[in-house]
Amino acid sequence: MKVLQEERTEKRRNFFTEDEFFQKLLKKHLDDEFYAYATKELEKFGETCANEIDERATHTDRDGRPQLIRYNKYGEEVSEVWVNEGYKKTVAETYGTGIVGYVHKEIPELGRKGNYTYSFAQGYLLSQAEPGFHCPVTLTLATAYLLDHYADEAVKQRFLPYICATGDVELYEGATFLTERQGGSDVGANVVQAKEEGGHYRLYGEKYFASNAGMCGVAMVLARREGAPAGSQGLTLFAVPWKKEDGSVNHLRIRRLKDKLGVRAVPSAEVEFDGAKAYVVGDPDRGFYYMMEALNLSRICNTVASISIMRRSYAEAKAYAERRDAFGKRLVEFPMVQQTLNQLQQKLEAEMAATFEMVQLYEKVTNGEATKEEEALNRLLIAIMKKESAEQAIAFAHEAIEMHGGNGYIEDFVTPRLLRDAQVLTVWEGTANILGLELIRLVNKFSAHEIFLHDLKERLDGMAALELVEQWQALKGRLDVFAEDDHVTQELKAKSMAKEMAELYERVVYVELGY
Repeated sequence: MKVLQEERTEKRRNFFTEDEFFQKLLKKHLDDEFYAYATKELEKFGETCANEIDERATHTDRDGRPQLIRYNKYGEEVSEVWVNEGYKKTVAETYGTGIVGYVHKEIPELGRKGNYTYSFAQGYLLSQAEPGFHCPVTLTLATAYLLDHYADEAVKQRFLPYICATGDVELYEGATFLTERQGGSDVGANVVQAKEEGGHYRLYGEKYFASNAGMCGVAMVLARREGAPAGSQGLTLFAVPWKKEDGSVNHLRIRRLKDKLGVRAVPSAEVEFDGAKAYVVGDPDRGFYYMMEALNLSRICNTVASISIMRRSYAEAKAYAERRDAFGKRLVEFPMVQQTLNQLQQKLEAEMAATFEMVQLYEKVTNGEATKEEEALNRLLIAIMKKESAEQAIAFAHEAIEMHGGNGYIEDFVTPRLLRDAQVLTVWEGTANILGLELIRLVNKFSAHEIFLHDLKERLDGMAALELVEQWQALKGRLDVFAEDDHVTQELKAKSMAKEMAELYERVVYVELGY
């Protein structure tokens, strides 16, 4: 009874105010005016995430998962997705913060646009409570990016204001539909067809893994126009509204929702297009290129979700160790527990520092201020950090369960959901194998390893860090050999090489901060 009373009177948590290292990172990367605004807003959002959104996430995961409504009461096909009321509140509260909108329009209090650093900071807080909902946010960010950067003015005005809604107009969530049954990661094998009809197109075919289906207002879809060549170069990017002007479904249907291991908040579906009206985005011959640009953004979001799960796992493990008694003393008093927590903290902080450092380069690239070398480095860092952070999210969730013992395996605690949600992050936006191939391509085509080594060397030149210099020299030797290897040998080495590169990048950035 006493324990229950203590739990009822516990202070409301706040993911922002509890995280001093995160505040330090933001202070480094935001100017004083923006930092003052951000801390005020993130403190409010951090409290909401740690309490109401976290409670709703538990309900959605266990009892309130999305449900497919194929037909209305008249027997008409509607392909709607039901979500619970708590989920709807999370949607309204999250987009209302400007997590998507303020990347592309002015923040009223500041009189200027926000940036990705602030958006990813919001995503970092959100994903500690609900990684499943961070997926639709990611898709909406990618949709906004594609429309803002590549759509003509008519298409942009038709959709972008609603994608960027912050409570001022109706919200259209976004989606990016790539995966087809016969292709998977091999997007060039896609066969969804686009047939021209007047000033627009009609799409026919199937997307096999379409996340945020039924919830999105507009989806960005790759399809092949009649007469277009085979392979990825024959794909065109289309904006496809989910509904027609009269509110009926836009000649498409949801076949079924996927029954997923985790991230159950996001409805992932098989979607059939049967003449869905679609609008070309940008150059019809550059659709694959556009989507790969959006994929880089999604990979950063994936990285942010991963470090969020790492943070929540560490926080839960530490709190439990400080509370739990065993063998006459608190768990946290045992040296092996202290060692585990210290190792988790150092890895977490190094990965957070590296992630938000990487984001600064991404800001430069998206603003059109980067050199070709910086663009290649940006792609490389995104690939290796996405891979490393996703794998670490699983490892951290495992450690949190281990710290809890048997309780860690019980759904009353958040730890099982953290592990289930973490598992998908190694798959979404490119598996380790796909990211290994990306590393090979960047090394062979752009000598990205040399750009990476040069960047690290410049950082190290201003530091008294002999051990890191020695690690850099050893890595340089292995990368020089890797660049000359045949393709089969490169494939066998790529994943371990990516891990080694990510770990050294993290260490260098962490030491730059004074650790």
